[in-house]
Amino acid sequence: MIQLNQQNIKDIAEIVPCPSYDRTQLKTGIVHIGIGGFHRSHQAYYIHELLEKFGNLNWGICGVGIRESDRKMYEILKKQDGLYTLIIQHPNGKIASKVIGSIKQMLLAVDNPQSVIEKMAHPNTKIISLTITEGGYNFNPQTGEFNFDNAAIQSELKAPHKPQTVFGYLTEALRKRKKDGLPALSILSCDNIPHNGTVLRKMLLSFAHKQDPSIAQWIEKEISFPNSMVDRITPVTSIADRNYLEQTFQIKDDWPVICEPYIQWVVEDNFSHGRPPLEKLGVQFVPDVSPYEKMKIRLLNAGHSVLGIPGALHGHHTINDCMKDPVFSKFMRLFMDQEATPILDPIEGIDLEKYKDSLEDRFANPNIKDAVSRICSESSSKLPKFLIPTLQDNLAKDQSIKFASLILAAWCYYSDKEINEKNEALEIIDQQRSLLHKSASLTTTDPLSFIRISEIFGNLLESQRFKNTYTSMIQQLYDRKDIRSIMREMIDA
Repeated sequence: MIQLNQQNIKDIAEIVPCPSYDRTQLKTGIVHIGIGGFHRSHQAYYIHELLEKFGNLNWGICGVGIRESDRKMYEILKKQDGLYTLIIQHPNGKIASKVIGSIKQMLLAVDNPQSVIEKMAHPNTKIISLTITEGGYNFNPQTGEFNFDNAAIQSELKAPHKPQTVFGYLTEALRKRKKDGLPALSILSCDNIPHNGTVLRKMLLSFAHKQDPSIAQWIEKEISFPNSMVDRITPVTSIADRNYLEQTFQIKDDWPVICEPYIQWVVEDNFSHGRPPLEKLGVQFVPDVSPYEKMKIRLLNAGHSVLGIPGALHGHHTINDCMKDPVFSKFMRLFMDQEATPILDPIEGIDLEKYKDSLEDRFANPNIKDAVSRICSESSSKLPKFLIPTLQDNLAKDQSIKFASLILAAWCYYSDKEINEKNEALEIIDQQRSLLHKSASLTTTDPLSFIRISEIFGNLLESQRFKNTYTSMIQQLYDRKDIRSIMREMIDA
């Protein structure tokens, strides 16, 4: 067994493709906050390909973990010198593995906060990028305003030099760059949030204005926040994935990454201090990302939830299991055709029918066993961005709302019972789990109790049409306890 690290790279290169560029000469032009599976299958992969094919060594990545929960990733990548194996699973069964070398350095903020601040403020750093999940942006999904009630935020406001959150670290690092007279940089969100750069800018400025108005003014004037749309299905790494490398190649990699072959990145071309020439690899740099991100969020991300939530209730364990079920696959396509597509904007160069066809193929990939538990995780942050806006748009236009309404009813039942129809416990991962369960548990006496969580559902209760539709769905679901039969009747109607 060969341990994956820089010392063993020559031996490993005889088995699977490895970096051919000189990693000792890599400069870290990018600091990335939130090193997880998706970042490593997407941005770090793109940068690796750039280094491999074009040899620009100024764009290596320094990975940063902000939270204690990032320790395991930090320790593994540090032990492996930032190296990891990307395993690309094709629908036809082909598997392509390669070692990615673009992550040059790892830092863990809870152990050494100053090292993270120094790295962000280093002259070589031109971009700070983020994958911190939808919930990491600390805003109220209904008002869009920054949440100052967060205890960590309150602590940072009182003690600026003891950052705890991404906002505290960014503000402190930018304060140091300003003090040192260094050029501005770009802060690039790679999370699934509509107008993610615009949202990040608003949240950071809200925090900075409260903490130090002078640095807020400098950020407002100097720092760019490009919007971006990212796409590559990346399931959680399993023990079987690690075993595959050991059994097939005798390579010991403690945290490889699994992904599909499809990859897309659309970025607003708005950078303060240079950017890697990723257009050489097919990344689209455009003046306005909005139509692309809306298409992806309302079709792919919402489509995942439309499969995942009822799938979890019925007892399907993976997204491809859902797609093998003709009721689920047809239901999801009808949602995309009848509720999501009619409210999308025209997108130059995109054939929406072909795009939806490709989503069905990607979701059905039998080698990407994407757990429904991952898709359902943090739904309280996801659905207000992915699904509820489509429902609100269709209410305003007096168009179909039945598919989205059933998903919200299913989410209520899921949050209330916390078991599937086979009496198996659901793996529920959500920061709002207690609130969701409490509200959902009142449904039998108040069918609308779940929807009364205004910070998630906004003004949906103001629509009588929605209340009638949702209440009907709730009654059917609680009476019959059979989500699949309700879905089948809806697609046959």
